[in-house]
Amino acid sequence: MPKRELSELASGYSYLEGLRWHEDRLWASDFYTGQVIAVDLAGKVETICHVPEQPSGLGWLPDGRLLISSMKDRKVLRRETDGTLAVHADLSALTGGHINDMVVDAEGRAYVGNFGFDLMAGAPVATTTLVKVDTDGVAQVVADGLCFPNGSFITADGKTMIVNETFGNRISQFDILANGALGPRRDWANFGALPDSDDLSVLIAASAIGPDGGALDAEGAVWVADAIGKRIVRVARGGQILEQIDTGELGIFAAALGGPDGRTLFMAAAPDFIEANRRANPEGRILMTRVDVPHAGRP
Repeated sequence: MPKRELSELASGYSYLEGLRWHEDRLWASDFYTGQVIAVDLAGKVETICHVPEQPSGLGWLPDGRLLISSMKDRKVLRRETDGTLAVHADLSALTGGHINDMVVDAEGRAYVGNFGFDLMAGAPVATTTLVKVDTDGVAQVVADGLCFPNGSFITADGKTMIVNETFGNRISQFDILANGALGPRRDWANFGALPDSDDLSVLIAASAIGPDGGALDAEGAVWVADAIGKRIVRVARGGQILEQIDTGELGIFAAALGGPDGRTLFMAAAPDFIEANRRANPEGRILMTRVDVPHAGRP
């Protein structure tokens, strides 16, 4: 495997997620300061907005307005052209915990994952839903039985949804139907059966990988941030690991491909994902490296 040289684009944040390359800048959500930021390749940072109930997934409507997952109140927010935030959809009746990452398709439909249980309180693990939000804000469940649906990707042809399941030891895929609904779940990659347990520590110990955020490339592989392995891996459909980048003491929790040629891999790094630790220590940062295959699909 090639040796990738890592450099730092930005630092001093609590816990970064939702990395997106958009309009020549990298966008990100900082959970515990409530900021949505955008940073250019020179490291110049702009604060786009503040989300009091914790921002996560980001995406854009066809008219350019920004959508943001507001985690704790389980609402998708819409940033209007004047910079104000409006409620695009309330998902509290359709989700089992904080809403989280999302992907927005070419028509402006947002697909939003959620925790399914109270992660930071140590609650029992429960499977949960993926929710589709139409451009008019109407929301419906389009998949269920997922174990912490997280980073999601739409293939370049718009026909397939790929969903990382962080505590499921697998990556799922769905056909995207003409109306935006999803077909039955099937494995995109499965890294092994897990014990029948709702104890998170048991599931993590039995998992080969904790698929968090990531990025889809033009060869159909996915760069997968491993939330439990302090690494990011490039995975082929079926589960073969094509490349691994180790990050020492830092975990990788989100990623994006971008830059002028789509070959810069951006990674959200922090020592861990524990809220109390990340609130107390602003150690979150964005790392980057050059890779061989450019971005494809969405986000």
